[in-house]
Amino acid sequence: MREKVDQLRQTALESLKQLHQPQDLENWRVRLLGKKGELTELLRGMGALPAEERPRVGQLVNELRAQLENAFAEKQKALQNELRRIKLQAETLDVTLPGRAAPVGGRHPLTLVQEDLCDIFQSMGFDVVDGPEIETDHYNFEALNVPADHPARDMQDTFYLTDTLLLRTQTSAAQIRTMESRKPPIRIVCPGRVFRADEVDATHSPVFHQMEGLVVDKGITMCDLKGVLEQFAREIYGPETKVRFRPSFFPFTEPSVEVDVSCSACGGKGCRVCKGSGWIEILGAGMVHPRVLAGCGIDPEVYSGFAFGIGLDRLATTRYKISDIRLLFEDDVRFLAQFEGGKQV
Repeated sequence: MREKVDQLRQTALESLKQLHQPQDLENWRVRLLGKKGELTELLRGMGALPAEERPRVGQLVNELRAQLENAFAEKQKALQNELRRIKLQAETLDVTLPGRAAPVGGRHPLTLVQEDLCDIFQSMGFDVVDGPEIETDHYNFEALNVPADHPARDMQDTFYLTDTLLLRTQTSAAQIRTMESRKPPIRIVCPGRVFRADEVDATHSPVFHQMEGLVVDKGITMCDLKGVLEQFAREIYGPETKVRFRPSFFPFTEPSVEVDVSCSACGGKGCRVCKGSGWIEILGAGMVHPRVLAGCGIDPEVYSGFAFGIGLDRLATTRYKISDIRLLFEDDVRFLAQFEGGKQV
């Protein structure tokens, strides 16, 4: 029995030296010191010994248990210290190293275009105003000289919330609110989102962005409108850009025009971008209808004005050569990363 105790001591201590993981150490403890461990089995075998040898053997087994428990505790402490040292070494920071720069997101191409336009028109003396996206029928249609039977009133074109509330189809509603609250001279632009019931494809979306411009003062003429839009076009497309007016119709302006600019891709010679015409349509404009002025409490016999509406989405797609308008709304980081730092890269 004494030989078994000595042999168990030797093998247990030797195996303990080879352990380097907490789980292996716990397995060693259970195998030797557990309720069903080897040391317990050794005590159970004392029943076969003569009565006079049992006290001495029991003392040897208890001494071995104490020795193994002490060895286990020391090994456990040493292993914990070693694991802590390794962890601290892996987490060591060199405070003298320069900090890691966090990635900076870029502004959305629509934001870039809107900010540029606001800067251009503010340099010409325009104020930037805003209006609610949920509008009344009065401000979105009636006050803009759009009669009740106009096609724009059709549910297929407009998102109605109630009989009198709708999602605005144009930012021109903010012009009406401005003319009701201010006295001429008025010089404003109104950027924002607008909504129309439309199928989603590469060139259409039910949500898009506009910037409406309005000037009201004494003696305002079409020449003033042309001068403002020529300056705007040169700022956006380059100093060689030409502007062309074509007759059109809008209920809230009279006369009304569609505005084209010479194609920047071919210089007006004709190419795939401008479909061979040399011109690209960019906005609609005209002189504010006298009924609109009168409805806002402005005497059309004294004051006149012009208005224009720019599609920011179209401007962004042409400016940055974006082939599909849906890319502006899909939040694809791969697409947006091209505009990091405020410009296309």
